[in-house]
Amino acid sequence: MSSESLSTILFLAVVAVTIGITFWASRQTQSAADYYAGGRSFSGFQNGLAISGDYMSAASFLGISGAIALSGYDGFLYSIGFLVAWLVALLLVAELLRNSGRFTMADQLAYRMRQRPVRTAAATSTVVVSIFYLLAQMVGAGALVTLLLGVEGEWAIRATIVVVGLLMIFYVVVGGMKGTTWVQIVKAVLLMSGTILITILVLAQFNFNLSELLGAAAQNTGKGDALLQPGLKYGESLTTKIDFVSLSLALVLGTAGLPHILIRFYTVPTSRDARTSVNWAITLIGAFYLMSLVLGFGAAALLNTGEGSKVADSAGNLASPLLAEEVGGGAGTSGGAILLAFIAAVAFATILAVVAGLTLTSASSVAHDIYANVIKKGQASEKDEVRVARIAAFGIGGVAIILSIFAQSLNIAFLVALAFAVAASANLPSLIYNLFWSKFNTRGAVWAIYGGLITCVGLVFFSPVVSGSETALFSGSDWSWFPLANPGIISIPVGFILGYIGTMTAPEPEAEAAFPELEVRSLTGAGAERAVQH
Repeated sequence: MSSESLSTILFLAVVAVTIGITFWASRQTQSAADYYAGGRSFSGFQNGLAISGDYMSAASFLGISGAIALSGYDGFLYSIGFLVAWLVALLLVAELLRNSGRFTMADQLAYRMRQRPVRTAAATSTVVVSIFYLLAQMVGAGALVTLLLGVEGEWAIRATIVVVGLLMIFYVVVGGMKGTTWVQIVKAVLLMSGTILITILVLAQFNFNLSELLGAAAQNTGKGDALLQPGLKYGESLTTKIDFVSLSLALVLGTAGLPHILIRFYTVPTSRDARTSVNWAITLIGAFYLMSLVLGFGAAALLNTGEGSKVADSAGNLASPLLAEEVGGGAGTSGGAILLAFIAAVAFATILAVVAGLTLTSASSVAHDIYANVIKKGQASEKDEVRVARIAAFGIGGVAIILSIFAQSLNIAFLVALAFAVAASANLPSLIYNLFWSKFNTRGAVWAIYGGLITCVGLVFFSPVVSGSETALFSGSDWSWFPLANPGIISIPVGFILGYIGTMTAPEPEAEAAFPELEVRSLTGAGAERAVQH
């Protein structure tokens, strides 16, 4: 059996299992709390698996190992950033957010502020971050399927993107948070199993000796020791060094502001479970990123990563699947075909799980924040709210499908870094200020969110990523004047500064008076359950 037909069978099996889970979950979804937060019925361990399933995206699995294969040490910095970021989420946000006890990020902000402006701003930011992140996953799906099913041409890639888009809309519309969470749990187990297997097979080729593996990678790529030292990608000039600091800031601070991660803290019954789930998530994610080091350098040691190779042509996105084929016995062998098909199916499950989580987050925010609280001023019935969430899922999925078709040339890890930059610039300043600063108010929140969001997206638009370079989105045009690919070093401070200025120029005694109650609730969880039922 050819690897293409084997891959097709495994792909269809993954899709069939996830569709089955979704139908099962749809029977369990009765209330808005079921749809948005899975009825808060998941244990800490289950939620930890689901968080890691949500977080270890196609960007992690395909993008990071590819970045390490091509850039060595500098590629590994993505792994470090993504992992260290969890400490910020754990120490500053996870438990406090769970105790504030609602469905979306905006609930926590709107608790002591004027509902309409704050919810509108938070929902806008949620949708923008989610769409950037969705783009990354769907670009990955296009690259993957063309490799695995042996289909060529633009139309094949576009058809793949449309199919993934329709599947993710189906998961969210039918399964809600329960279905999405179970899809993520299954995917986390598959991804960890696949990664452990490939890591063992790669290390076995080098007698389980890491230095032998690194030496072979340095030799095979022709880059020598430069591959193992800082500077191959980010050390060329002052601009690339600043770009690296900017990327690091976005990765480390972005996780604590990612809406699809934040709403996962609402799916557990108690704040203790929220802590447990983050501890499990850190353990699983830490192990995964350490293994991504072996996958990346394994690809550099065993595959051709030079110009014109499949790895280089895919911007590194195909390093993991091709490595699986190589350690399974090489191209043309049944072992290689089986492993390639298995890893591809795992990556496909990864993409489906993450896009479902992102679409659910955006749809929840549109329905709960914009429709129920801004348009209906809190008077919408639960049934109407869930119906609007389902309609919103169609709209957001459609936008993501159209944008993904145009973004095929961009590296996935880079697209995710962009989503992190927007989250760190727009969401994090308002969340941190709201939890820890009593004077923070409506104008501060609105200025911080819109200011960080517009600065971040604006700088990206005028950067070499969008125009003026060979790999740009519009490579034939040039309107770039901002030299950095990662805007975080400017846009994150702008978000914090605007939040401060907005707050100080329009004091709001009511918001300040409500701070002690929010502080007690966020630290103890007292009143959170009542708020949920309310």
